[in-house]
Amino acid sequence: MAPMLNRRGAILGLGGLTALWAVPVVAQAQQGLAVLAWQPKGLSVDQARTLSAVADRIMPATDTPGAVAAGVPQAIDRALVDWAVPADAERLRAGLGKLDGDAQARHGRPYALLLVADQDAMLAQAEAEWRAQPAGAPMHWFPMLRELVTGAYFTSEIGATQALRYDPVPGAYRACVPLREIGRAWAT
Repeated sequence: MAPMLNRRGAILGLGGLTALWAVPVVAQAQQGLAVLAWQPKGLSVDQARTLSAVADRIMPATDTPGAVAAGVPQAIDRALVDWAVPADAERLRAGLGKLDGDAQARHGRPYALLLVADQDAMLAQAEAEWRAQPAGAPMHWFPMLRELVTGAYFTSEIGATQALRYDPVPGAYRACVPLREIGRAWAT
């Protein structure tokens, strides 16, 4: 006959499960790394942290919320899984890995933990590498990342309604206007 579970055994078991969950969180906090509030599907956790830091530098919070608040890293992660060409997704993953590796080599810390000035300098160097490529060279990861960040930001609700002006129905509504008053109808 199997022994019955008592209250003490249940509490000890729950305590053990909590400890198992907390160990990675505490280890990340000790390294100074932020715990992601979302679970990446197309990126590793380290790549997702790097992406979040890069997105925050490309579209930082000003008088409007920035890329991270708009959910840009999650949107890019979803895009890599749902519709990106596998070669492009791998190029972006490799670029994020290179950026993080370069940060480790130069500063001894992951990109996400660098000072803002150091992050900006590394992005400026990545852009300079891209612009210095000879014609016909394989596509660099930086312009793709920059386009994904800006595109995801301005198509997000925050980007479309707070950073841009939004008018759901442009112009005054005038029903039944004779065509001779307006000329041709608008295509847009």
